Amino acid sequence: MTQPVIKGTSFVITHAPSLVRYGSKPLREIGKNKQLLNDILANLRSFEEAVAYPPNQVFIGNMRPDQLKKYERPWTNSRVENASRFSRWGEILPETEFYGWLKIADQFNLVFLEENFLKQVTNELAEHPLITNEDLQLLGSGESFDEIRKKAEADDALPLYINKTELVGVIITGHHEDKNLSAHILLENLSNKASGIVAMRHVLHSFDVKPEDIDYVIACDEEAVGDRYQRGGGNMAKAIAEHAGCANATGSDIKSFCCAPAHAVSVASAFVQSGIYKNVLVIGGGCLAKLGMKFAGSLSKKMPVTEDIMGSIGMIIGDDDGKSPVIRTDAFGKHDISAGSSNQAIYQSLIINPLEKIGRNITDIDKYAVELHNPDVTEPNGNGNVPKGSYRIIAAMAVIRKELERKEMENFEEKHGMPGFSPTQGHIASAIPFLGHAREMIMRGEIENSMFVGKGSLFLGKMTNLSDGMSFLIEKNNGRKAV
Repeated sequence: MTQPVIKGTSFVITHAPSLVRYGSKPLREIGKNKQLLNDILANLRSFEEAVAYPPNQVFIGNMRPDQLKKYERPWTNSRVENASRFSRWGEILPETEFYGWLKIADQFNLVFLEENFLKQVTNELAEHPLITNEDLQLLGSGESFDEIRKKAEADDALPLYINKTELVGVIITGHHEDKNLSAHILLENLSNKASGIVAMRHVLHSFDVKPEDIDYVIACDEEAVGDRYQRGGGNMAKAIAEHAGCANATGSDIKSFCCAPAHAVSVASAFVQSGIYKNVLVIGGGCLAKLGMKFAGSLSKKMPVTEDIMGSIGMIIGDDDGKSPVIRTDAFGKHDISAGSSNQAIYQSLIINPLEKIGRNITDIDKYAVELHNPDVTEPNGNGNVPKGSYRIIAAMAVIRKELERKEMENFEEKHGMPGFSPTQGHIASAIPFLGHAREMIMRGEIENSMFVGKGSLFLGKMTNLSDGMSFLIEKNNGRKAV
């Protein structure tokens, strides 16, 4: 059997300030207090500010997580000099171009863009390294402003803006009698699909795997794609793969709240190790519903609304190439139904149990990736520094197991962890944002291994009180391909 390896990763940020009003929390609160819309709009960032924001540069791979330590908190007061929107395996996408990707992703003529705005978008996208002539043809020629305004005034349509208030487009309902195909839900789904397309193209463009070499695609996002009869039937995986040239692939979706990417890695690894498929691509698009989720905390601290971005991810898991980091399939951690939901019980299942199986201690792991939420977002809202809290629990368990001296607890995060830097979109933030860094650091000899600990909140669906979790370990490839 072959060893599954991480052949490539991509990380993309979509800057979408004008869509913050359609995030679940802002939409509800604005419905109660119309003034809130003005407050939110007045505290949104420019694209240049989003690009220069240190955590965003870490997310797309232009900076290592530890480099955040040289900037004073909150990082909203800092700028990365000469920051680039592009990286080796991703980018920060401006809102104008994203509307173009929305139109490209729309196969049912739901999105309409104003003709002069569309000319601007077309000219900008024509310079994008991942765009094709076929993409540009899909953009069409647009609609007059009067036509856009007329469509936007319909009760079942959503207007699209740039520069906070400038009307440039509209998305209409997919079916007048099906709330599951409402304009709002379709905007969420198309946003997921469009951002996922960009992430998938980046991972296929940047590494040694061609689109036609992909056998299977797994989507691990949070949107429920379906109609009134199949509310969450899917399949976002094939919908995205179709736009990335993966003509020989099939696929399906894995849903498990924030923990879905870790589950997807385990399934993809099993496919590869068993020989069923040679190359599996895991994709996770952005979550529009979580835009502005914690805006109230930002406004209360007179900080900009940093949840003006959607993150998307891509991972290629394939057969052993003799160089890429290996996924240890004998060291997957899982949160059993009987495990209990306390933090100690969860980390026992996800960290200690799998490490004991392979004879490792907690301190044998060079870097732990946990829930890497950006504290600039969570702290003002009263949710604390999530990754810091996780590292303290892991360190405490190492002390209890006599693998670490109590006096060394304060240094555990410094040595084995990292600051949080991810957009606060559950399936995106849950450990995976460090995967690109870890892959590169292992291949450069900076670290030997890294463990990824994903957690999920199943109780949010009101079907069970259980939590969820999966973990996986990657390590240096010894260069000897398994047969």
